[in-house]
Amino acid sequence: MTASPASSVPPPSSAASPLEVLRQVQRASLGGDHAAFVDLLAEDALVEWPHTPPGLPSRVRGRENIRALLARATGSPVRLHEIRSETVHRTLDPEVIIAEYEAHGEITTTGRPYRQQIILVIRVRDGRIVSLRDYLDPLVLAQATGRSQASPS
Repeated sequence: MTASPASSVPPPSSAASPLEVLRQVQRASLGGDHAAFVDLLAEDALVEWPHTPPGLPSRVRGRENIRALLARATGSPVRLHEIRSETVHRTLDPEVIIAEYEAHGEITTTGRPYRQQIILVIRVRDGRIVSLRDYLDPLVLAQATGRSQASPS
């Protein structure tokens, strides 16, 4: 998906707290704005998906590498519409925040709704994401989109 020139997510400021950056990530996700998400990343950011199906990377380092990966996701039929039941955990580390929530959306090719639990662990330094770990269940999306996933052996 190509972002509009006027992004709905403002660039991070050096004063942006982890909670403020989390809210910007969520706005970018709700808007399907990959460019706005990438703009929140530090140059050497690390994004991880611990439960990634075979064939997809479980971690990507570097803003430009993450941008390239997300560009390949353009045209995905998965659209996030709402974030519900959110719990935000502040940690003893002032750079780290943990968010648990339920993502509700739609598969645009079928109109079928989907719902999944997500946990994000985000480390923010100087207003930019230096690491983000996204615990989502890829089987939920595979089932919602009608793609079968083999069980790991």
